[in-house]
Amino acid sequence: MIKSTAIPRPEYPRPQWIRPDWINLNGNWQFEIDFGKSGKDRGYSNSSHELAGMITVPFCPESRLSGVEHKDFMPAVWYRREFFLPETWLSGRALLHFGAVDYETEVWVNGAFVGSHRGGYTPFSFDITPHVSSGVNVVTVYVEDDVRSGRQPRGKQSGRYHSSGCDYTRTTGIWQTVWLEQVPKAYLSKMKLVADPDNACVHLDVRIDGNATGAIVKATAIFEGKQVGDTSAIVSSSSVKLTVPLTEIHRWEVGNAKLYDLELSLCNHGETQDHVKSYFGLRTIQLDGMAFRINGKSVFQRLVLDQGFYPDGIYTAPSDEDLRKDIEISMGLGFNGARLHEKIFEPRFLYWADHMGYLVWGEHGNWGLDITKAEGLSRFLPEWMEGVERDFNHPALIGWCPFNETWDHNGTRQDDDVLRIVYDVTKRMDPTRPVIDTSGNFHVVTDIFDIHDYDQNPETFRAKYEPLKEGGEVYNTFPDRQKYEGQPYFISEYGGIWWNPDQKDEKSWGYGDRPVSEEAFLERYEGLTNVLLEHPLMFGFCYTQLYDIEQEVNGLYSYDRKPKFDPERIRSINSRKAAIED
Repeated sequence: MIKSTAIPRPEYPRPQWIRPDWINLNGNWQFEIDFGKSGKDRGYSNSSHELAGMITVPFCPESRLSGVEHKDFMPAVWYRREFFLPETWLSGRALLHFGAVDYETEVWVNGAFVGSHRGGYTPFSFDITPHVSSGVNVVTVYVEDDVRSGRQPRGKQSGRYHSSGCDYTRTTGIWQTVWLEQVPKAYLSKMKLVADPDNACVHLDVRIDGNATGAIVKATAIFEGKQVGDTSAIVSSSSVKLTVPLTEIHRWEVGNAKLYDLELSLCNHGETQDHVKSYFGLRTIQLDGMAFRINGKSVFQRLVLDQGFYPDGIYTAPSDEDLRKDIEISMGLGFNGARLHEKIFEPRFLYWADHMGYLVWGEHGNWGLDITKAEGLSRFLPEWMEGVERDFNHPALIGWCPFNETWDHNGTRQDDDVLRIVYDVTKRMDPTRPVIDTSGNFHVVTDIFDIHDYDQNPETFRAKYEPLKEGGEVYNTFPDRQKYEGQPYFISEYGGIWWNPDQKDEKSWGYGDRPVSEEAFLERYEGLTNVLLEHPLMFGFCYTQLYDIEQEVNGLYSYDRKPKFDPERIRSINSRKAAIED
């Protein structure tokens, strides 16, 4: 196999926390599948041990872009590569970062164990300074993955050999960028940012790793090249809280993404020890009766279901441009946002959403995890908290939805306390955004009551929601399992119309009966969508879905991102003024 010398996914992977000194470790790695999970016994973690094959990181071994394309279950996999460390890096600390690895990971550097992580969707890092030297070093990675165990969130990864229904090709091991970063011995490690446009400021909680007592943290806000705010504070612990007053207020709005640059410095005796670049947007969110207000204005959410799958990369977009293109496609169809469905998307997608004024809802890939007992909480909550912390500062993210359709597991009902505790923790971590406990069913405690309705008949679809207009009963898909308590209400999955005449595979499917023609599809789409746009108490919709994925052929685009209909026709339907909008 001839491997490319170009670095795939070369862009900076953490766009809200940028430093200049970093090394991208994507590209050619040694690779081996460990079917017996016996590699540790056979000395695979030794730095001198060579693996049998090769893979292109950050693409999973199931994908074509990885160069492996092994589709069967892989209980464990190994990775190994050499990297060169400049001597200048040894004056501070060297951090080894992983964007995401599915699912349980152990890491060695030069044969020394440096740490482990559980979770397939969130980033983790290790300080490898004690284990490296200038020149050539070796990193070895071991990953275990079992989507059939009931003990890990797998999202839409198939638990069968073949993809089927709405489950698709699996992702095992590394699927986001691996990279090295140089930091000083005491450095700015993370930040939580709360925008406060009504008080003309932004609040920061900056964390520091290492002893920086007596140093000063400086924060500067910049808009279109002009400094519009600054402040500083003395470091007395590992956390510094600052409020940056702003002389100019430019609100981040849907389709009009006004963003500020933010620069943070850690200074000691007049010298800058650490410097980080970031950005932020000013916007507020409020639930007001049945309306969802952004910056005080009722905004109808024209959402589409986006599952983050790619024909050649599976979970991993082939390029940064592909991430941006998916948002462009959606906005070109008249959608103003998306449910990021059954997957915690990579930070670069949220970066583009921030910069394009595109609304997103954050969701975990909970399918596959047994939550019928408390053990499910121990497997779900730590990773979910990592995801909430990672994405908190993105202005495009307007709500959290930790679970989706929490169906019974082998006839046993969900443990309601699992959902209640996850909702509670999410609200404590982020009181600024609404939280939907589980999209569709079965609600326990939620800020918004959403349902999924794949009725294909516009007339019967409309009839279900007419009583709500007159103060009557809301339509509840599972009245014996969930209770409506007056929350804002919307249909967060509908449509899913089965249409792809070019795909004859007998496995292909969609919701309901297939339309007999393209025009019949468009008439159905328009009829269903108008029901929701015209409802005065419905704050949004979410159509299933943006593009086909493998055998599921209910997308508005094909899997290879080609339009199945005239985009302008879809856009003209989606863009009509909604009854609830100001």
